[in-house]
Amino acid sequence: MALSRLIARPLLASYFLANGVQDLKEAPALAQQAAPVTEQVVPVVDGATPDSVNVPRDPVLWVRASGVIQVVAGFGLATGRLPHLSSAVLGATLVPSTAARHRFWEATDKDERREQLTHFLKNTALAGGLLIAALDTAGKPGLAWRTRHAGHDARREAALLGAKAKAKAHLH
Repeated sequence: MALSRLIARPLLASYFLANGVQDLKEAPALAQQAAPVTEQVVPVVDGATPDSVNVPRDPVLWVRASGVIQVVAGFGLATGRLPHLSSAVLGATLVPSTAARHRFWEATDKDERREQLTHFLKNTALAGGLLIAALDTAGKPGLAWRTRHAGHDARREAALLGAKAKAKAHLH
């Protein structure tokens, strides 16, 4: 593994490990911030799941679930275990977390608005880092490249085999 990945992954994960622990410790207080977001998310999740699945409505539970997910996925990213999946999961938790905690558009005080905007943009930058980590192929061709080139490689190989067979038939 490249030294840059060895260092960058734990650095990127550190925010989510700390944030996840904070979510777990301060869930009731953070649930007040999360409530407007969970009120919008719950009906969407409820509509996307079978009727037999009971989607919780308690914002405290959603904050705790987010905390657990961030700690587990943060650990996965930091240690390089399933780093692509971990990065994608962390990115998915970042969207509702940012919408709940950093609602700069609602701030009326100029300093508070600037502070919330700074945190919002920091989370946007983290999302960019997670996107890079999720798609990182360590310099090897990714699945899309391999798929595009598989057909070309198969046709070239078939042509070579055909030419060899033709040459062999002419020798006999």
